[in-house]
Amino acid sequence: MINEVPYSDVLEIRHKVMYPEKEIDYVILPEDDKGLHIGYYKEGLLVSVLSLFLNNRELQFRKFATLAEFQGQGYGSELLKWVLDYANDMKFERVWCNSRIEKTDFYKKFEFVETDQIFEKDGRQFVILERKFEQ
Repeated sequence: MINEVPYSDVLEIRHKVMYPEKEIDYVILPEDDKGLHIGYYKEGLLVSVLSLFLNNRELQFRKFATLAEFQGQGYGSELLKWVLDYANDMKFERVWCNSRIEKTDFYKKFEFVETDQIFEKDGRQFVILERKFEQ
């Protein structure tokens, strides 16, 4: 089941999955208070989260994280499908994210394409991926 998620639960999963070696404050985004935090619940257990940020007719998702023991089982895919359906229903022109270079193949299955915008953060390479919608 996909639902809005309490912010504290989002932070917990972000921290555990993305940067367990850092303090939990490290996974807080300055815009978090403006975001919509959603997640996939499996039998009442939150297993995957992401945060949505709207800007004009664009939708960015950030901090997409699935608990390690549930990765590769389709929960993140279901969550991303929900985001794409939402974006299409709401007539957004573009959905985009900052993806780690090694994770781009996952997004390409959902028709995301790489832009020429590549950057480094914390020693990791990222590329901006996008999917545009015809309106």
